[in-house]
Amino acid sequence: MWHDVFLPDDVQHVRAMARDAVATHLAPVAREIAQREESVDSFPWTAFKGLAGAGCFAVPFEQPFGAGLQHPMLATCIVTEEIAYESSSLAGVYDGQCILNARALSFAQPHIRAQVLPGLINGDAVFAFATTEPDASSDLTPTALQTVATRTPDGFVVKGRKRWITNSVVADWVCILCRDGDTDNATMLLIDMHSPGVQVGEPDLKMGHRGQITADIVFDNVAVPADHALGEPGRGLATALASLAAGRLGIAAAGVGVAQIALDLAVARLRSRELFGRKLGEMQYWQYKLAERATELEAARSMYQKAAVRLDRGDRSGEPEASMAKSYATRLANDLARDALQIHGGYGFARRVSATGESYRLEEIYRDAKILEIFEGANEVLQWVIARHLIGRDITG
Repeated sequence: MWHDVFLPDDVQHVRAMARDAVATHLAPVAREIAQREESVDSFPWTAFKGLAGAGCFAVPFEQPFGAGLQHPMLATCIVTEEIAYESSSLAGVYDGQCILNARALSFAQPHIRAQVLPGLINGDAVFAFATTEPDASSDLTPTALQTVATRTPDGFVVKGRKRWITNSVVADWVCILCRDGDTDNATMLLIDMHSPGVQVGEPDLKMGHRGQITADIVFDNVAVPADHALGEPGRGLATALASLAAGRLGIAAAGVGVAQIALDLAVARLRSRELFGRKLGEMQYWQYKLAERATELEAARSMYQKAAVRLDRGDRSGEPEASMAKSYATRLANDLARDALQIHGGYGFARRVSATGESYRLEEIYRDAKILEIFEGANEVLQWVIARHLIGRDITG
């Protein structure tokens, strides 16, 4: 029912490219990824390498490394939406590799970018993005951070712990936010995960997003060269927030992808399921409910695309549209997952019907959708961001 009518010329081909890559490299393994428990060995290498090989990881980057698109944020969000339609957790992996880190690495020195971007783009190197700590997540002010980068004549020494870090169990590099010594400032650094003193914990066992494997990373006096600072030392919070704003849009796009598959499954069930001698879709309640959801989905897609274009045109925050898009699309993903499960009844609640082997993905979608409202900025915090733009920081704080 929807059409990408306002896409710039350089992005027109991206959805078809991404959809083909997802169908070829992700769809055959997506259900297995969603059901298996997290472990180091369960990292979704087949899909990860396949999407990279198909060119999906090149989309965010300029030439000579990447695709060189004029609207890379918009294009990357479209790829994220297509991935999330098949696997929300793989969209989270892609967001970490190609949105959060792509934006953070834009602050790196040119020779560092030349060193690391080829491996990121071809899938040979895995990247993690580390801001969250056991006691610092929504609040990333430097005084809340317990991970500290102490300056040395050669660069920095980092000590601390990061939590919920996507891709950490297999990562080669991590972009990390640290408190800058004993100051009230922060510094963002690129750290080689193979450095002495880096320790990765056991994978977290989560309700959903099992393909997006997270774990703690402990830094025990890890030496970091001076040229691995991302942006100006002492101004790392700005780097981190710019990256998170871009990541917020990626999760908005993922929410749209999840909402779209939930809507498609719901419509198919309304057309095929009979109840009391009538098609379930003949019930006016569900007709009106899904008409409303389809309208909301159209709005959510337009919202993330508008915010992405603002970023591509040079606005470093994309606010308030980025927060609007993320909070709206991810709430819609949860609403539609719940509606679709209700339409399927017991079949939606089951992982598999043993007698027939039937499976409808709804329990997977329902488990995966919830985290979208939490990470990359909890939706409640984003409402505050929107209010600050609407009413003014002098009033809201």
